[in-house]
Amino acid sequence: MAAIKLESVAALRWNPHFRDAKTGKTLVFLTNMTAQPASTICDLYKSRWQVELFFKWIKQHLRIKAFYGTSENAVKTQIWIAVSVYVLVAIIRKRLKLDASLYTLMQVFSVTVFEKASIESVILQTVDGSEPVMDDNQLNLFRY
Repeated sequence: MAAIKLESVAALRWNPHFRDAKTGKTLVFLTNMTAQPASTICDLYKSRWQVELFFKWIKQHLRIKAFYGTSENAVKTQIWIAVSVYVLVAIIRKRLKLDASLYTLMQVFSVTVFEKASIESVILQTVDGSEPVMDDNQLNLFRY
């Protein structure tokens, strides 16, 4: 682990400290916001950590690999769409009483989005490897 050497007396004198009541660990924060009390600096770092955890959850669960726009509106829109899809899949999973994980369902739906088959048959297809049950009204170009 790399060590940081502080040269100025002011830097050595003022570092916000935080003692975690659960673990007993003392955390020391480095900052240039010396006008703020230590409790405010600790609260800011805690808030920032929550944002980091939120983006980690987004990357793991919402399948957002990159943002398509750079404006605040574009990023918010893409996140809300991904959250909406995630919630809809969770509702489908609960209503149909499926055992598959949300991740598995998202994978299956992303591959079979244009197939005209019921959700149950698509899920069963992934479990047993059989062909999905197709609606009789659907023409199939490659079956004779």
